[in-house]
Amino acid sequence: MMHNRIISGFLLSGLLLASGAAAQSAAQTLTFGLSGEPISLDPSVTADGNSAYVQTQIYNSLLSFKPGTVELQPDLAQRWTTSPDGLTWTFYLRQNVKFQDGTPLNAEAVRFNFMRWWNPSFSFGAAKPFLGWKNNLGGYKGEDGSIVKDVRVKDPYAVEVVLNTPYPALGSVLADAGLFGMASPAAIKKNPAQYGTPAGLAVGTGPFMLKKWNSGVNVELTKNPAYFRAGLPKSSNLTFRFVKEPSSRLNELLTGGVDIAAELLPDQLQALKANPKLTPVLRPALNLGYLGLNTSYKPLSDVRVRTAIATALNKKAMVDAFWNGLGLTDGHLIPPPLAKNYAKSVTDYKYDPAAAKKLLTDAGYPNGFALDLWYMPVSRPYFPTPKPIAEAMAADLSAIGIKVTLKTEDWSAYLQDRQEGKFQAFMLGFVYVTDPDSAYTYLIAPGATTDINWNSPEANTALESVRKQPSADKRLPLYQKVDEIMFREAVRIPMVHSQLLVASGAGVKGWVPSPTGSEKLDTVEK
Repeated sequence: MMHNRIISGFLLSGLLLASGAAAQSAAQTLTFGLSGEPISLDPSVTADGNSAYVQTQIYNSLLSFKPGTVELQPDLAQRWTTSPDGLTWTFYLRQNVKFQDGTPLNAEAVRFNFMRWWNPSFSFGAAKPFLGWKNNLGGYKGEDGSIVKDVRVKDPYAVEVVLNTPYPALGSVLADAGLFGMASPAAIKKNPAQYGTPAGLAVGTGPFMLKKWNSGVNVELTKNPAYFRAGLPKSSNLTFRFVKEPSSRLNELLTGGVDIAAELLPDQLQALKANPKLTPVLRPALNLGYLGLNTSYKPLSDVRVRTAIATALNKKAMVDAFWNGLGLTDGHLIPPPLAKNYAKSVTDYKYDPAAAKKLLTDAGYPNGFALDLWYMPVSRPYFPTPKPIAEAMAADLSAIGIKVTLKTEDWSAYLQDRQEGKFQAFMLGFVYVTDPDSAYTYLIAPGATTDINWNSPEANTALESVRKQPSADKRLPLYQKVDEIMFREAVRIPMVHSQLLVASGAGVKGWVPSPTGSEKLDTVEK
């Protein structure tokens, strides 16, 4: 009898210990609800947000942003300098940092990463399209628009990036770990083609290491015990679950299936506020949703017609209706966190259908004209409900005689056809631009305007001049001039800058959402 009681006691003790260990393990596992599966965990292969979020945990970049801001701070580079002519950036690396496979982070490893992204002939690039590089740095080695001229090892812990033309945004561009995170050369060399895929490796210096990518389900990460920042990460395990629908992400947050949910919709804010266990958080509006007007379509080649369209749209009413208080509209292409670069003369287009009708008449279209308006087939932070928003635009334009036909197609085809200039008018935008130069390069540089078939020598001259100015104060009036030009020309009509809704569940501490859309989760714990 006593013997049985002793055994039972041991069993009970064991069960209690096992239960406690399981509870501790669950508490140390942070689960994040993503809106979809990453495309790749190989930096710079893609610029999608889901890939970036996971990559940000695995990799470090040369520079980073201070938590909650777009202010630069050291990361793998302890410090950096720029030559007086703006053409040579030198990054001085931290020493004694290792990749998660134990190999050293040094200048040769950094150069290896740059060569993969920049040089299509590099042996270990596996002929991948490093679109993050192409879209942010003007093109690959040998292409006319390439901003980078050379990447050199200055000493074992110093790298020089030499430019063809000054580019003040370089620091902000390289601070994005989802695009320019440093990967282990040794890991890449094992299988360059599979690196970053579910069947391959993803090895950086970051707080979390890739454990397993379960296609269609989740990505499992585990703590990097050799992370160079002492005491971090706070969580032992980090899992990214793929939850496509915003309603499902909110339900998972409510039931504890995820601890943090990304990319929620504005109309879900009230449900979050009503639940005391949930914490809604707004990312600063570091984005833009715009209406693009292709000037190769004859009516849209006339600036009076484009201005008439801008004047006919009741943008404020649309933002109030579709963004639930989380959006704002103005006349600027670059978002509010970069507002110091705004021209004082630019406010917004005044909603005035009568004035818009007169502009059309003056331009030779008293009875209006037909217009195909393409709307996105997917929800994005800047256009959460594209079709109803497009319908509202069409209603406003019909009031001044413009006969709108709404069209859409598969997302990949939409992006391709838009880039090739096949649309008359279209909805699009960007997220997480951290520098006015990179924003304008994306929107109006000669190689970026094939979708609107428009070019402004005046704006391009201002951007060329701004890059030659070493002082931020001297760059301001030139950016403000570009702001004035783009408002006047109305080829991309700013519709909204949207604050992005995210939320955390009970017990989550240490989470500081970044304006850039993805932040390291090394300080977060339950």
